[in-house]
Amino acid sequence: MILSIVAAALLSAATITFNEAPKVTKRVMPSSGPNTVLSFYDAIKDAKESVVNISTKKRIKMPSLQSMPFFNDPFFKQFFGPMFRNSIPRSRVERSLGSGVIISSDGYIVTNNHVIRNADEITVTLPGDTKEYKAKVVGKDPLTDLAVIKIDKKGLKAIKIADSSQIKPGDIVFAIGNPFGIGETITQGIVSATNRDNVGINTYENFIQTDAAINPGNSGGALVDSRGALIGINSAIITRSGGNNGIGFAIPSNMVKDVVKKLVEKGKIERGYLGVVIEDLRGNLKEVYAHKYGAVVVDVQPDSAAAKAGIKRGDLIIEVDGKKVDDANTLKSIIGSYPPGKEVHITYERNKTLHYATVKLAERPGSTDSEAVETLKGLEVQTLDDQLRKMYNIPSDIKGVFVTDVKENSAADKAGIKLGDVIIGVEDMNITSVEDLKRAFAKYRGPKKIFIKRQGIPLIVVLK
Repeated sequence: MILSIVAAALLSAATITFNEAPKVTKRVMPSSGPNTVLSFYDAIKDAKESVVNISTKKRIKMPSLQSMPFFNDPFFKQFFGPMFRNSIPRSRVERSLGSGVIISSDGYIVTNNHVIRNADEITVTLPGDTKEYKAKVVGKDPLTDLAVIKIDKKGLKAIKIADSSQIKPGDIVFAIGNPFGIGETITQGIVSATNRDNVGINTYENFIQTDAAINPGNSGGALVDSRGALIGINSAIITRSGGNNGIGFAIPSNMVKDVVKKLVEKGKIERGYLGVVIEDLRGNLKEVYAHKYGAVVVDVQPDSAAAKAGIKRGDLIIEVDGKKVDDANTLKSIIGSYPPGKEVHITYERNKTLHYATVKLAERPGSTDSEAVETLKGLEVQTLDDQLRKMYNIPSDIKGVFVTDVKENSAADKAGIKLGDVIIGVEDMNITSVEDLKRAFAKYRGPKKIFIKRQGIPLIVVLK
């Protein structure tokens, strides 16, 4: 018995072979001579001229003393006196810094949506130029965290844009931006991974992961290859300390081009909406389906496009218009690439049998970012969606638009509308979307009754 065990061990060890690397026989210097250095300066110098600094200002309204529960307490008034009330500022200015990339010679610049979101003022500084240029927002897409702004300046150097589908892990890359507001900075690294889609930062994700240092202020800057061609827009980092830990993410240039083109042409992104909650096919779930890929439907919203087409909870969607659905993110990306109203053919598995459905896509709720304050009397609003409901604990039976900001001293501010209110009606019109609110404001141009829900309590105000 002992001999057989030893023999088995020896036989097992004898079967192991290694794929040996060739022996190193030579080492070479990267420079071509004693008076030369290895440098990427010439390759990326043009890209540097296409990356700008962005600074923003936003006026934050401070809560009034009247809204504080202790303000009307007699002891408070006697102890502090009227001078204390007058010393409290009504508002403060919030400033932030970021980066952007010039994409056309006539002033179009792409950046992250979170860099310029809700800003009252956007200022752009060009490389080597101390002059500040005021920028206007052309369009924003919070679901990919991209935005396009424009300055009144001609003859700018637009960056060259590469095909991001061709990049590979291990490619040398450079991150160009304005970290911590210290000025134009270049960091170098490699592509660590591609197609990162479960990071949880944006709704639509297909990130390039890199170890090139991306720090606060780099957001919206350029990630370029060793030729100086744009392969991504720096967007986010994973960090516990607030600094760079070597895990950064950039939005790939192919996605940037698609989103920017639509924002410049239409000012917004219109995406189709199926109306399902989906998950990846993983673990034990694979045992109950014939197909080992696809997106599992875990919920179907009532009266949604999917519900009308007969799709049910538990269905496994494997194909859309002939395109294979590998996982939940693939389905989300395919559906999001179609406009509302588009009819698509969906193949799905139910009880290990294939089924087919033709679905007319709806418009994604909240797909339009907060509307311009000038349009809506100083309001910035967004159609209520599942994310807002969960974040602010808003019941599903409340329909309307969520107030994301109120401009100080605007008509909406004077009427008493506050951030967090849900506008449910204007005069005799029910409001369920931003488009409804815009139509109501166009119809009722004079003083109008606005019906709102504030923390579940119904209120009415008059907006002039």
